[in-house]
Amino acid sequence: MSLPPLVDPAETLTVDEVRRYSRHLIIPDVGMAGQKRLKNARVLCVGAGGLGSPALMYLAAAGVGTLGIVEFDTVDESNLQRQIIHGQSDIGRSKAESARESVLEINPHVTVIVHDTRLDNDNVLEIFAGYDLIVDGTDNFATRYLVNDAAVLLKKPYVWGSIYRFEGQVSVFWDEYGPNYRDLYPEPPPPGMVPSCAEGGVLGVLCASIGSVMVTEAIKLITGIGDSLLGRLMIYDALEMSYRTVRIRKDPNAVAITELIDYDAFCGTISEAAADAAAGSTISVKQLKEMLDERAAGTRDFELIDVREQNEWDIVHIPGAVLIPKGEFLTGKALESLPSDKPVILQCKSGARSAEVLAILKGAGFADATHVGGGVLAWVNQIDPSLPAY
Repeated sequence: MSLPPLVDPAETLTVDEVRRYSRHLIIPDVGMAGQKRLKNARVLCVGAGGLGSPALMYLAAAGVGTLGIVEFDTVDESNLQRQIIHGQSDIGRSKAESARESVLEINPHVTVIVHDTRLDNDNVLEIFAGYDLIVDGTDNFATRYLVNDAAVLLKKPYVWGSIYRFEGQVSVFWDEYGPNYRDLYPEPPPPGMVPSCAEGGVLGVLCASIGSVMVTEAIKLITGIGDSLLGRLMIYDALEMSYRTVRIRKDPNAVAITELIDYDAFCGTISEAAADAAAGSTISVKQLKEMLDERAAGTRDFELIDVREQNEWDIVHIPGAVLIPKGEFLTGKALESLPSDKPVILQCKSGARSAEVLAILKGAGFADATHVGGGVLAWVNQIDPSLPAY
């Protein structure tokens, strides 16, 4: 869909800016007017992770005058495989500050505003109000719905992207002119149904592929050139090296967005059944260690089951565990092989998947089943730091 330019042009470009952006200026569709619009634009990037990294770097290189960064996390070594705005020396630092330094190294003409905070109902409207365009690179459904609803209430457009393993998606949402995110996904998927990148992984370079498309859409919106992805969803499959688009239509019967809601409750981190099952049936990794020691001494017996996937097991696992992936519990296949003469203890990476499986076991009559809060990550952090985390 062709849209009018989002931003008025700045008054002038300096001589240094003309030299820097000369390859833009000689494109007739961009030219001086388009570059001046980029200079005058205020773009907020939600997240400085996998998608935020290339988005921020290319927005800065393109000459967007003001870039905001909303990010509360710190740089972890596992981020460096795809979050290219950060480096080895940034491990442990604020992602927002690390990203700010990288942006200014790319383009000192950019003004960078850091929002080193978690985006929530209390601050989202105030933060968004200061920007023309939002670029959403978040990786959880609660924040995606928060971003969408805030953008609708403020009548602002935003560019959205998503990545998982080898596939990425991009679209533009602007309720004033077309669909918003709720027209694509009226409701979030059931908790535990869609694995996160931390659970399922993501090809690092996929972030660059999707992030660059997001920035292309941002530039088109700012300058008013081309046809935006508003009303279309672009789907990229890196394994097949294919791009396709599908239409998104505005739902005429959708309930109007008039206020922000409780997005954690709306999306849920784990299902209600899993939360109920875990209540009173959760042990810590320290308790598990004591129980494993007792089992080794012959004074206790139980079955410790790891419900992650084989590739995760190959990275790291708790000694003495048995691997039975979550999918085998969902189909019921695993229930046939579970012992009935001793307790069953479940564990996963962080505790979410094992809680979901625990609900299945409770429903199947395994009343004394428990799960390990914090999972393998807690085991590595609290029991055996020599093991790798992922």
